[in-house]
Amino acid sequence: MAVCARLCGVGQSRRCRRRQRHNQQDQGSDSDMDEEEEERIVGKGRFDAGACGGPERGVAATAGPSDAYEYGSGRVNTGGFLDRTSTGPPHPQSLAELPPELLVEIFSLLPGTTLSNVALVCKKFRQLLKTETIWRRRCIEEFGMKEDLRKVEARGVTSQDLYVKLLYPYRHILGLWQPDIGPYGGLLNVVVGSFPLLHKTATYSKYWYKGTYHLGSAGKFFKIFFIQVDGLFIIGWMYLPPHDPRVEDPMRRRPLFRIHMMESNKATVECMYGHKGPHKGDIQTVKKDEFSTKCNQTDHHRMPGGRQEEFRTWLEEEWGRTLEEIFHEHMQELILMKFIYTSQYDNCLTYRRIYLPPAKPSDLLQPGLFKGTYGSHGLEIVMLSFHGMSARATKLTGDPNVPAGQLTLDVNLCRPVVLPDLEQQCNIEELSQLVMGVHEEVQREQEQKENGTSATGRCAAEGACGGSSAAEEMESNHGACSDSCDSSHSSRSNPETQPFVLPMGVMARNEEYPRACRKCFYGTGLIAGHGFTSPERTPGLFVLFDKDRFGFIWLELKSFSLYSRLTDNLPHAHAPNLERFEAMLRNMQSWTS
Repeated sequence: MAVCARLCGVGQSRRCRRRQRHNQQDQGSDSDMDEEEEERIVGKGRFDAGACGGPERGVAATAGPSDAYEYGSGRVNTGGFLDRTSTGPPHPQSLAELPPELLVEIFSLLPGTTLSNVALVCKKFRQLLKTETIWRRRCIEEFGMKEDLRKVEARGVTSQDLYVKLLYPYRHILGLWQPDIGPYGGLLNVVVGSFPLLHKTATYSKYWYKGTYHLGSAGKFFKIFFIQVDGLFIIGWMYLPPHDPRVEDPMRRRPLFRIHMMESNKATVECMYGHKGPHKGDIQTVKKDEFSTKCNQTDHHRMPGGRQEEFRTWLEEEWGRTLEEIFHEHMQELILMKFIYTSQYDNCLTYRRIYLPPAKPSDLLQPGLFKGTYGSHGLEIVMLSFHGMSARATKLTGDPNVPAGQLTLDVNLCRPVVLPDLEQQCNIEELSQLVMGVHEEVQREQEQKENGTSATGRCAAEGACGGSSAAEEMESNHGACSDSCDSSHSSRSNPETQPFVLPMGVMARNEEYPRACRKCFYGTGLIAGHGFTSPERTPGLFVLFDKDRFGFIWLELKSFSLYSRLTDNLPHAHAPNLERFEAMLRNMQSWTS
């Protein structure tokens, strides 16, 4: 009350109207509290005055508005000194003082690769990292798991064990890979997902998967169903082209290995090659972007009937037919050669990482993987990518003539070809004359470019060059080429189709090719003898049918290859940047050359 009287300026506290409104019973307690408060404030004010140059001794310090209680802060401002006593919760001074539920939310946002370091900070963090919410979120965000995760948890496997013992140790093998199988190559896709229980049929003592199968010589189809296993695996699927010549059919898949945590609380590697079910295997990481598989029970790959039965079974799966149905003798030799070469590995292979080509808005069509016809060699897989003013197709699967990893097609997008009418298209001589005219023009420009480069170097060395230099001519040609490319790409959003027919005498494995195309370009294809001897590039015609199909006419071979897009979902396959992709392409050629 003394404070109140002093602020109001009415004299002693007993004359204050505020005190008169209180009961006589509260009078003693109020006086005591006011006197204590007065002594504290007045004493503090005298101290502040003496210390901070305020009023001289004996002069009472008048309290101002700033000395009042700071509402909402829980503190009293006493002459510049704040009372640290607060009625709210204390502010955390470190990360460890945060509430557990907030720490769990923070840890669940961190990459799984850093959580092991977080566990080393303190015992509290180590205990919190046992929360399933953290690891469940890491599995979903880093590996795309959701439904499969529930199945695994229902079997008693925790999300932490799944991440720490399976997903994290084998994360480096997820994605696309090319096996080292000599000239044949291949396409392996390692993914995370559930796996069906293999069902043993009564007709064949072998394991099949859900789908429709062709019985070869029987000429009939039958369906196989499976019993689903509620388990999660890292599976290596070998992608196989459709049976020749059905290029537009979907890709076939064959499991080569799997890694799971079904029977024990640790990751188990199993080989899936052969026809006796899963058996013991091993995976070793050789170096970055490379790993190898090994089968520890190769007897599971053998069949009771010996090599003949193994060959017949392989032929039905690989080609969808029997050897008697293949009348071409050269084709029989190629098939037998491939079986002997590939079966010797027994699923003990080395794989090298490959990436999908990056896309740009200026590309003629979406780059990616395509399956195409290659005569007696059957269907093969190529990778279409764009590099400035050219489109290139690189083989992922190959043959003894042109092995995997080689540049099978090189298309010059600055050299569009206008097709004649249908009557002239049927004449191979007319088409050859048209394409060879472009080919000779391209060769002349290359010779001028080489001569101009050397001439420019001589002029620079001499310090003088008169007249129209070759460098200026090259620059002019480059500008014309750029204009041609821009005009050819400008119609991509609204392409105009034109009739198309193969010339008489050109062989095609698939007679059901499109009868209309959008654009045609000059290009070259790689041909070689057996064993990749005497390789050379031969002129041809690149034909764009639509966004998912293109073709190539090999003029020298009088053969036509039809390519159809591979539409399977391929996660973890995109290149980090363009430089990594181009380095991968260069390395692919050195693997098989």
